[in-house]
Amino acid sequence: MKYISTRGEAPVLEFGDVLLAGMATDGGLYVPDEWPAQPSLPVGATYAEMATALMAPYVSPSLGEDVFGTMVAEAYATFGHPDVCPVREIDDGLFLLELFWGPTIAFKDVALQLVGRLFDHELTARGERATIVVATSGDTGSAAIEACRGRASLDIVVLHPAGRVSDVQRKQMTTVHEPNVHNVAVDGTFDDCQDLVKAMFADTAFRSDVRLSAMNSINWARVMAQVVYYVTAARTVGAGDPVAYSVPTGNFGNVFAGWVARRTGTPISQLVVGSNSNDILTRWLATGVMEQTGVHPTISPSMDIQVSSNAERLLFELYERNPLVLADRMTEFRAEGRVETGDTRLATVTEVFDGASVDDDATRAEIRRTHDRTGVVVDPHTAVGVAAARAARRDRDVPMVCLATAHPAKFPDAVEAAIGIRPELPAHLADLFDREESYDNLPGDLATLQAYVKAKITS
Repeated sequence: MKYISTRGEAPVLEFGDVLLAGMATDGGLYVPDEWPAQPSLPVGATYAEMATALMAPYVSPSLGEDVFGTMVAEAYATFGHPDVCPVREIDDGLFLLELFWGPTIAFKDVALQLVGRLFDHELTARGERATIVVATSGDTGSAAIEACRGRASLDIVVLHPAGRVSDVQRKQMTTVHEPNVHNVAVDGTFDDCQDLVKAMFADTAFRSDVRLSAMNSINWARVMAQVVYYVTAARTVGAGDPVAYSVPTGNFGNVFAGWVARRTGTPISQLVVGSNSNDILTRWLATGVMEQTGVHPTISPSMDIQVSSNAERLLFELYERNPLVLADRMTEFRAEGRVETGDTRLATVTEVFDGASVDDDATRAEIRRTHDRTGVVVDPHTAVGVAAARAARRDRDVPMVCLATAHPAKFPDAVEAAIGIRPELPAHLADLFDREESYDNLPGDLATLQAYVKAKITS
């Protein structure tokens, strides 16, 4: 398998190099040079066995299947449910795909428990060390820290928007006291944090000096690992027939993984993009115009995003993998905050994608409705996905799977305000609020943050 950049000016790489590079040197994102057909999966295989088979084409020849399979098995042994990503029916034909059984109780664990091991393996084999810099809207940060903590080959610096993540999300990041873990609260929004990370990657001297890499969903390995649960859930509820998905969406990586699953053979009839009030993607699906309008704080903060980085990977496909055209469109979007993809390309997208925007009042109403009807407590992000599914579902005869992206205890204030019940953290996090925090507050200034990163990795 070879990987190419969406913008066409970066070297073609194999998986190991793509893993460590994160973002391409031309500012683009890496994608496979061709989409492999999914292999046949045996009945009765475990999640780890299916994951190994499904991802094997993407890591070859960098990793043999035996070595890779061991890492996959170790990654998913950290999950608290034997099915890793279990599915449960909550209404007639409406299912929850529970992605929060990992160590940090959010869906980012599904990819990052594997990605951390992949980094460690690749760097150790090369005798190298890397610096991971992560921008997080709440969940990626703690999952990346959990994947990297204590690893001799990695330093990690996590940027989160000050005051714009939940208390649980923040403390999951800032109470990890390892020499290789560093947390920064940045004055600004998630988009500001993400822009700073992209600017660090664009500074080639700095990138080389600190051996910079990324665990955000700009890293292809994140998307690759997320494809798996679309395939396994479809096997569970569809048994070969079409299945629809509703995905609470911020940076577009999770729902793009669903597109990849469909492109490579899973019978997915519909992908619903669930947005909160930061509805750039919903508006794009309705009009063909992707336009920034500013970030609005909501009770589903992991989706408080206006620049959805992984949309670039889908746009690359829409522009028939023409990197020159795609690069022009992305430059236009960055300069003007707006890009129009046109009716023809929009029609291609809306063959499978639908969008629905759910504000905070509707999110709280869905938390109540789901609890009242089923007894299930969902977090606000999952509630956005469930409400979007109810609003945009095309065919009630097709099973609709809603991605439950976080444990409700990650957002106890929002859940309690909706149903009067404060969800408890799992046992391994029960003392979280008794743990001591450590982090630094810094302005959203590139030079300041670059100096901080250099100081931390050399101290």
